[in-house]
Amino acid sequence: MTDHDVRETQRILAEWISALRLELDAAEAPVDIEVILGLAGTAAHAVLRPAAPLTTYLLGYVAGRAAGGSHTRFDGAGLDTAVAAIQRLAANYGSSSRE
Repeated sequence: MTDHDVRETQRILAEWISALRLELDAAEAPVDIEVILGLAGTAAHAVLRPAAPLTTYLLGYVAGRAAGGSHTRFDGAGLDTAVAAIQRLAANYGSSSRE
């Protein structure tokens, strides 16, 4: 991918996120595109490609529960802790699930 392609991809994704935030009435939602795409890539490569959207959906679910006051083991730790937990699971998943 050229620098131009990367910049264009980043521009389109930023526009898409802005449109989604408006459509879903979630203007305040923090979106770290690099972290989310990295996590999706980890799930896709360590498990199966279809694991990527499922993984990011569940991360969003955990974030929503935490924001809504529901108790999760990630309360107060932020999404970084949940992302790290998912990355650890994915890293170990391929080797342990296929033995």
